[in-house]
Amino acid sequence: MSGVILRRPARRHTLISVVSMIDVMMILLFFFMVTSSYLNLDMVPALQKSDEAPDDTPVPSPSTKPGSPATLLIRIGADGAASVRGQPLANDALIALLRARLATDPLTPVVLFPSGGAQLQALITVMDTVTKAGAVRVKVIRLGAAK
Repeated sequence: MSGVILRRPARRHTLISVVSMIDVMMILLFFFMVTSSYLNLDMVPALQKSDEAPDDTPVPSPSTKPGSPATLLIRIGADGAASVRGQPLANDALIALLRARLATDPLTPVVLFPSGGAQLQALITVMDTVTKAGAVRVKVIRLGAAK
């Protein structure tokens, strides 16, 4: 009696096409480029300090448009203290300053610059203080990495 020999077809190696993945990546890249907001650091007037201007008045930068609200820069140090124009402020003084600014222009932009060594809790505390004062346009920009 002769044995039956079954021959199975050889397995095909399926190729994964990366063309559709490239298309998806291009769509995502385009989406994020269009929807992201860019920040020109020259627009922050507190970075340019003038000797003639008092500490509580903003110094307009060259890129500030007439009629646009002056940006309030709040720096958060490594010790967690908030400072405006180099002057450290307690939470109550910061709330008073913000309320005074927001009384004249409710859409005043507030930019928070935590230092590289600032703790996350200090940033959260300042953000709570800023929102408690009534600010609605708040940005956080981290320039230095923690060491």
